[in-house]
Amino acid sequence: MHSEHSTGAELFVEALESYGVTHLFGNPGTTELPIMRAIADSDLTYILGLHEDIAVGMAGGYASARRYQSHHDESVMPLGVVNLHVAPGLAHGLGNIQNAAWSGTPLLVTAGNHSTDFQHEEPILSGELAGMVEEYCKLSAEINDVSNIPTMVRRAVKTALTPPMGPVFLGLPMDVMSAETTADPERLGAVPSPGRGDTSQIEAAAAALESGDDPVLVLGDRVARTGPDAIDAAVGLAEATGAAVYSEMNTCEINFPPDHDQWVSYLTPDPEMGRAAFDADPLVFVGCTTNTPYIPYDEPYIPSEATVIDIDVDDADIAKNNPADVAIVGDPASVMQEVADSVAVSEQQRRARTGDLEDRRSEAASLLGIEAEATSDGGISKERLAEALADAAPNSYLLNESNTSKFALLSRLRPGPEQFVSNKNGGLGYSLPATVGAAVAHRQGDTRRQVVGFIGDGSYLYYPQTLYSAARYDLDLTVVVPNNRNYRILKDGMLDIYGGSDDDYEYVGMDFDPAVDLAANAESHGANGYRVGDESELADTLTAAIESAEPAVVDVPVRD
Repeated sequence: MHSEHSTGAELFVEALESYGVTHLFGNPGTTELPIMRAIADSDLTYILGLHEDIAVGMAGGYASARRYQSHHDESVMPLGVVNLHVAPGLAHGLGNIQNAAWSGTPLLVTAGNHSTDFQHEEPILSGELAGMVEEYCKLSAEINDVSNIPTMVRRAVKTALTPPMGPVFLGLPMDVMSAETTADPERLGAVPSPGRGDTSQIEAAAAALESGDDPVLVLGDRVARTGPDAIDAAVGLAEATGAAVYSEMNTCEINFPPDHDQWVSYLTPDPEMGRAAFDADPLVFVGCTTNTPYIPYDEPYIPSEATVIDIDVDDADIAKNNPADVAIVGDPASVMQEVADSVAVSEQQRRARTGDLEDRRSEAASLLGIEAEATSDGGISKERLAEALADAAPNSYLLNESNTSKFALLSRLRPGPEQFVSNKNGGLGYSLPATVGAAVAHRQGDTRRQVVGFIGDGSYLYYPQTLYSAARYDLDLTVVVPNNRNYRILKDGMLDIYGGSDDDYEYVGMDFDPAVDLAANAESHGANGYRVGDESELADTLTAAIESAEPAVVDVPVRD
């Protein structure tokens, strides 16, 4: 026990520091003042966001980058921590808490609250905090007594870090944070592992892969989140079986080396593309959480006659929308390695199975709609922008939130594992703040990799004041905006659902007219602003921004 008294807030901060937390993101209010006082006397670095959802997004981007770093250094604590302000602040942050949940981000979300003996009067800013955020958190609770702080903080951190990782929430009433205590933080202890998987199911998976004619391996983002061992195990499983390899629909991390001979394609959340990729037997799904189309569909995209093998760390995501003939709950790396070691497929079988890979690649490229040649007629194409970015920053750490430019970027830059993170949930306003958080993580990790946000204009305009935090903390990052001056994803949705062409519709509320000067906006928040006038300026402008070592925004007008 402490020989001297400390406040609950000081104990809370001490617990975070004892677990290896170094940064706290937030936007404070009156109920957070005990926390702010405690931080001032600690070694924690506070990162201010000008909106609570920005603070959550920054913490999420920081946590995702630190998780990659922790795969190579066990001393790295991958947890992101963010502190918000009572009910309105938590409500503001809810969008990016949901995004972080879909992204499997280890995040401790906290919010100050009115004192417990005052909440019954329902003063302004009141709300039921834990209930508000419960749907998107693995644990959601309020600390109601100073004596509970050591256990509740330890429990929350352990829960956030246990696979599948995700956000947790703790409410911090002002009187609890101000109360005195002599308690110490509890040690964190071991974080549970998902385990190796059921032996009989592993044997069944190996048997199905031996007897099938045309296996397909579909990798979800929980593979990349597990670490390099899982990606290596996926390569081993693909090579042992001769399987064609795809991403899950709406993949947002790199789960397989894109230069491997058996890699076929990323998948859009389109049932037609799913039908083409999944026309196989057996189908092996590993770590998939978004493997379903965006909009309703009439015909199944997974053939009913296929043998389905489903592997995941969470039993709730196994066979969630389609039956599985083989179901294995366990660590993806361990399970895939054991299946690969158990399967017996001849070299002749493997060659026969990989014979149609070029046809599969051609079909996937057609369905993705990526231009084979990045022509410059009529302005800068998305593909041309992606090529220029690949030349300027080929090894950058990329954060994407550009729905209609994403696959052009992936096809041209071809990022490898631990190089690309996208907004898994799709609620706009996550990846711009996440870019700032990632820059904090990369500076802390002393890496030389450039941090680049590839952020659509619609996404950028959600939280342009994010750049204030980048400038305030002198972060080295570049935000590239493929600016088509409209919500193109909505127009494409109109065409997908109702048919026809652009000429058939008056698009209501989907164009940015008048346009926003994004370069001037960035400068108003303390960043450098660049605008590409035409294609001849593209390469030099990107290079100047990326090499500046200061926060920069590059506005690139692109054609639809």
